[in-house]
Amino acid sequence: MEEDGAEPAPALTSAVRGYLDHLTVERGLASNTLTSYRRDLRRYLAFLDARGLTDLAEVTEGDVTAFLRELREGDGTRPPLGVASAGRAVVAVRGLHRFAMREGLTPDDPASAVRPPAPARRLPKAISLDQVETLLAAVDSAEDPRGMRDHALLELLYGTGARISEAVGLDVDDIDRVPAGDPAEGGGEVDVVRFRGKGGRERLVPIGRFARHAIDTYLVRARPVLAASGRGTPALFLNARGGRLTRQGAWSVLRAAAERAGIGAVSPHTLRHSFATHLLDGGADVRVVQELLGHASVTTTQVYTLVTVDRLREVYASSHPRSGARA
Repeated sequence: MEEDGAEPAPALTSAVRGYLDHLTVERGLASNTLTSYRRDLRRYLAFLDARGLTDLAEVTEGDVTAFLRELREGDGTRPPLGVASAGRAVVAVRGLHRFAMREGLTPDDPASAVRPPAPARRLPKAISLDQVETLLAAVDSAEDPRGMRDHALLELLYGTGARISEAVGLDVDDIDRVPAGDPAEGGGEVDVVRFRGKGGRERLVPIGRFARHAIDTYLVRARPVLAASGRGTPALFLNARGGRLTRQGAWSVLRAAAERAGIGAVSPHTLRHSFATHLLDGGADVRVVQELLGHASVTTTQVYTLVTVDRLREVYASSHPRSGARA
């Protein structure tokens, strides 16, 4: 466990080797993860050695906190680490101290209260309604079966906020029509799609007129053509060989449409983010959006409200005479 030619105290080196052996044999960690942990712990031992510490039993919570601070600020010879890299190093250190206490090498765990740095909260990327229209129009669905499939897929993704994995996991029978309201009071029916989300949770999401029309066109005119090349599958979206369209295949469809539309890089979640943001911009309740997206907690959905607040701020700054933004 050498670091810059210096050899830490034998007790420290032995503890780290024992921990890495534990991760290798009992935990079966991937080789890349082990390599990263070994590098992080080598740096940690050098840090402890520089502070005159020769045994893990001498380490305090303040020492671990100081190590985290050094990771984020740099130490004169190494540049500061990003949040993800520093977080991984802290996880390695916490695991080492937890292992040492469990093995009786230390009386307590000084790292238990030290948390990895929180990642910056990234706002979801959404594209404008005009960009959505341009994206959907970029799919040539007039006669080509795959074009009709692609158009139906993109309309479904934006019209329901589905994850790509959920969309490609759909079967034909997952598109349905259910009663809406009391029939005795004039209630009709509504088109819905049944998604299977994270944790096996199912949810019903209404399908708008545009998405339903695109799906119906695909089912009648395109899917039978694609299915003729396969062996029979209930999958809604088929590839050119008649099998279920994969996530990678769906991502390629989206990427190609974005390139043709000239709207730059679009991630697999872009249409989902746009679905949520446009709903909230239109006045939808955040808990309704939570149900439509299949989020277990409304806290997850509330990140989209930050996006709409930013939009409101822009409109206010450019429109209100006393916003202070205009001369």
